[in-house]
Amino acid sequence: MSTGLHIDWESLAASLRAALSVESGLRREEPLATRTTLRVGGAARILAEPASEADLASVLQRTTAAGVPVIMLGRGSNLLVPDSGVDAVVISLGHPAWQRFVPEADGRVRVGAGLRLKNLCGLASKAGLVGFEFLEGIPGNVGGALRMNAGAMGGWMFDVVEEVRVMSRDGAVRTYRKAEMKVDYRHCAELETAIALEAVLRPARVAPGGDEAIRRQIDAYRDKRHQSQPREPSAGCMFKNPPGDSAGRLIDAAGLKGERVGGAEVSTVHANFIINRGGATSADVIALVRRVRERVQGVSGVTLEPEVLLYGGDWRKEL
Repeated sequence: MSTGLHIDWESLAASLRAALSVESGLRREEPLATRTTLRVGGAARILAEPASEADLASVLQRTTAAGVPVIMLGRGSNLLVPDSGVDAVVISLGHPAWQRFVPEADGRVRVGAGLRLKNLCGLASKAGLVGFEFLEGIPGNVGGALRMNAGAMGGWMFDVVEEVRVMSRDGAVRTYRKAEMKVDYRHCAELETAIALEAVLRPARVAPGGDEAIRRQIDAYRDKRHQSQPREPSAGCMFKNPPGDSAGRLIDAAGLKGERVGGAEVSTVHANFIINRGGATSADVIALVRRVRERVQGVSGVTLEPEVLLYGGDWRKEL
């Protein structure tokens, strides 16, 4: 992804390093493929891993002043990195400071944006907090789940959200109540530009001392996922479900299971997954997305829209 801007990345990196605490990390030309679940794509011109809200604010304020794009990177699911990488400062909340899990006296829990959903479910289970089990199989973190209103097994992230603390691109912090936020299918408007810092979640109920039923439900969801989803590297469901229908059903009906471009293949297990068979490039995936959309349009008359984000890019320019 090229911005068309003429940016002195070395000078910017030096400026950011000077502004950050020693606990924070900053690297040039950091490969992103290994940081994504699909395992494709190029490098970030700069990757910053702030260790605190103050460090995050410093990165945002300096990049905003310089007119440099900033993109968040969570656990790397639900996104496709271009082969050329991204001409941007990529921010990862991977430092332990962002992985808080703090139960409150009234049963609610305060969680950091960098906390893995799998860890959230495990900690909630130990604390006897019921209602987060559906998140266990989503390979992301809290921040990404909020940004995309992630869902699985009939549940959605914002089903359990009470409030979200966010930081805007000028470093200002505010708290939104759930009712103040514009949330719909795979989307949260407030987090298109602002960055989630933490959220307060409310469980469906509290089972003091833990609840074996929570673990059984997590195991049941895991078994269902293993039976219905491919094990190869993927970005999750590639296309949004059209109203009243299933993208996977439409792709299957078009005879596209097993369709392949280079190392990218439409999964034979679940047709709405494009998997990396080994050596796939972002270009392979994009070409396969085009082919799937064209074939489904021709067979059913439905135009599928990507659910996976083209990281730092715009699908409209590719499709």
